[in-house]
Amino acid sequence: MNAAAIAATGGQPLAVDSFAEWREAARELLKAGVPPEAASWGTLEGGDLFSGAPAGPGPDDNRGTRLQEAQSPAPPAARVPRSLLEMLQKAACFRAPDRWAFLYRVLWRWTHGEHDVQSPADPDGSRLHGMVKAVRREEHDMHAYIRFRERPLGAGDPRFVAWFEPRHDVLPQVAEHFVARMGKTSWMIATPEASVLWDGHTLHNTGPLMSSAAELDDAGEALWLTYYRSIFNPARVNAQLMQSHIPSRFWKNLPEGAIVPAMVSQAELGARKIGQVEAVGRRSGATIPISAETAQPDREQPSKIDECRRCELWQYATQGVGGEGPKHAPIMVVGEQPGDQEDLAGKPFVGPAGKLLDQVFAQAEVDRKSIYLTNAVKHFKWEPRGKRRLHKTPVQREIEACHYWLEKELAAVKPKVIVAMGATALKSVMRKGTVALKDFLGKPVRVDGCWLVTIYHPSYVLRVPDEASKQEAFSVMVKGLKLAHELLERPDVPEEPA
Repeated sequence: MNAAAIAATGGQPLAVDSFAEWREAARELLKAGVPPEAASWGTLEGGDLFSGAPAGPGPDDNRGTRLQEAQSPAPPAARVPRSLLEMLQKAACFRAPDRWAFLYRVLWRWTHGEHDVQSPADPDGSRLHGMVKAVRREEHDMHAYIRFRERPLGAGDPRFVAWFEPRHDVLPQVAEHFVARMGKTSWMIATPEASVLWDGHTLHNTGPLMSSAAELDDAGEALWLTYYRSIFNPARVNAQLMQSHIPSRFWKNLPEGAIVPAMVSQAELGARKIGQVEAVGRRSGATIPISAETAQPDREQPSKIDECRRCELWQYATQGVGGEGPKHAPIMVVGEQPGDQEDLAGKPFVGPAGKLLDQVFAQAEVDRKSIYLTNAVKHFKWEPRGKRRLHKTPVQREIEACHYWLEKELAAVKPKVIVAMGATALKSVMRKGTVALKDFLGKPVRVDGCWLVTIYHPSYVLRVPDEASKQEAFSVMVKGLKLAHELLERPDVPEEPA
């Protein structure tokens, strides 16, 4: 017996467990002419009313979108505009006992000519818009307030775990957001109703695997809380402002949420006054000149780029991007830093600059597969511009911090010729922040037993406004790569002064 027959005869409620199942049942009801008040909705036996990822609308023409593609020959399906179907799909994530019945009422009214049901001025339309807004807000909050905790290295996958208690069924679409942002790093997001796991290649959906955030164990959390206490200023605390910025329901699952109430209470009981007195009474001491490198404490150096904390760039990048190429390539090409596409893919020179570099290789008759490609800085440095991430040039301290990784690559590959593309690469290879690109273009020099050839970075060629300058810069790159191959045949000579 189909769904329409069950509803029309007053039988058991229509059992649906997802938006896709509701869409199929609604289609049958519309075909049978069953009004909303005659249909009864429920869940599958043993199922969860709130489980299941919403299915996205399929492609269609400008006249509308089919409610459900027929699996076999059937009467024409009801048609609704894409905008309404997308609202119904989004509203299906809203947790309400009558959500399926409400969505069917909206659909019934539209298909029977009451197109004002999509307007916020209509009672049903107002509720529909409110449901969509609440679901979108929950997606935003989940993006903002999820806190991943790192598991011990020996614990295996997932590398990071997070706990969240969403008000609506937004986990599937939020999971896709973190798939795009966290690269190949494995992670899991657990909620009271379901869990998602990312193994670096595939997203797995499963039932609940945790009962609360108390099951998370993060060895670095104690260090974070110590740091948080140290930067907490009781003289400037504003509890109302803190609560308005982060709703109270999110605080309990934030690591610092366990200590904030006590610190706020201490501030109100007198720590605020003490903090002000200490700030006013502080005296500046004598300045002792010391280099930054000498002042650094002895620490165990990272063995993987994704574990690197030598500068702050790792906090804003998706992942570290190492070099790529033969283990003992005779030529190493060094760029500046990964771009937006490299940051997401985890590989060097796969974006627009990489495509132009391929053209340079072809013009110079050089096989890219014979070259070791890397960057002076391994994490993407960027600044927001609308919805885009725009490249921002690394400063010298960031170049110096990342030279640790370039040294390891040079020691492992042992190239005979290094090709520095752009000023940042030149400064990194020569360990000098004052060198100028124009002084080294087309002039090979010896550095640490290797030939060094300097050319423009491909992104410079892309930015040049006029065609003549663009061709000239492109030609400099081609000549530089040809020169690098010629230098492979030259005998070793004493190093020339840089």
